[in-house]
Amino acid sequence: MDLTKDKSPLAEVAAPAPKKAAAAPKLDDAAVAAYLKAHPDFLLKHPGLLETLTPPEMHRGDTVVDMQQFMLQRHRSEIAGLKTQQSELVTLSRLNLTGQARVHASVLALLSAQSFEHLIQIVTTDLAVLLDTDVVTIGVETTSAQPVKIPLSGVLLLQPGMVEAMLGADRDVRLIAETDGEPKVFGSGAGLVKSAAYMRVHVSSKAPNGLLSLGSRKIDTFHPGQGTELLHFLARTLAIVIAGWLDLTPD
Repeated sequence: MDLTKDKSPLAEVAAPAPKKAAAAPKLDDAAVAAYLKAHPDFLLKHPGLLETLTPPEMHRGDTVVDMQQFMLQRHRSEIAGLKTQQSELVTLSRLNLTGQARVHASVLALLSAQSFEHLIQIVTTDLAVLLDTDVVTIGVETTSAQPVKIPLSGVLLLQPGMVEAMLGADRDVRLIAETDGEPKVFGSGAGLVKSAAYMRVHVSSKAPNGLLSLGSRKIDTFHPGQGTELLHFLARTLAIVIAGWLDLTPD
């Protein structure tokens, strides 16, 4: 039995040809003008286009200069400048929030010390991680002319007057954008330091001058344009905590 001859009537019906995708309408000046006339509020919904569109020049005679183009260019330059300032402000705000969080975490770490030795360990070890720096040291001026044995690991003995020499008499925080690490201040970690922050640690009138130093291997990590309030707060907190462990009354 030849099944090829027994064809269904449906088989004789040709399959419909696939529809072609409709071609996108071609835009010309007339089409754009017609669309804008039909949607007069289009530029209100898309004000950013005003920055890219060029208005027609106004002709008021050969001796009259059309200032519209100059004003438009100035307006666009001002907008570009404002956008740049806004971006810089957002970046600065984020950095400030990050710095604030780091200092607050450092202060909490100082307050959690279980002993004076533990406090020094936190300062010289933990603060480097919390503050995202490479070296943190604390130095204390000695009043003795003879060599003195360092009482605690991590504490550096400084020559008399060195705190004033590093900071100056009229400030408690100094930021340096680019510098070579001072071995007398940073000890064995001085070779890593390319940018530094120095803070006065005034514990009490009965205690010698102290210096908290932060060092970073990245140039411009600290620079004079930065605010110093948070670092001053950190150093002041450290001074109060030290005074508490040494039974001194902070000034």
